[in-house]
Amino acid sequence: QVQLVESGGGLVQAGGSLRLSCAASGSIFSISTMGWYRQAPGKQRDRVAFINAGGYTNYINSVKGRFTISRDNAKNTVYLQMNSLKPEDTAVYYCNNLGRSWDWGQGTQVTVSS
Repeated sequence: QVQLVESGGGLVQAGGSLRLSCAASGSIFSISTMGWYRQAPGKQRDRVAFINAGGYTNYINSVKGRFTISRDNAKNTVYLQMNSLKPEDTAVYYCNNLGRSWDWGQGTQVTVSS
């Protein structure tokens, strides 16, 4: 079973930036489409972005132009660069494959103050 460890969250003012990292165990990472997800209090966990093995990326409309997903297969790590952060980006951020089939990690809290 793949284990996922997210890091890089924190408290930032609106307009600031953070870079999230997700380290995954297992060789299957390099062939997997990876996604970043977020869950705000009282809301469901939604996908924010994904990147496939070939580097194709996809974003939800609300983060297009502000967030960038990338991956380093040699390090079994996927990243989420978040710029121009807004209070509505406040959530716990998680990574998983596109099918959400691996056990979830602990997530990393992102808090954006206005």
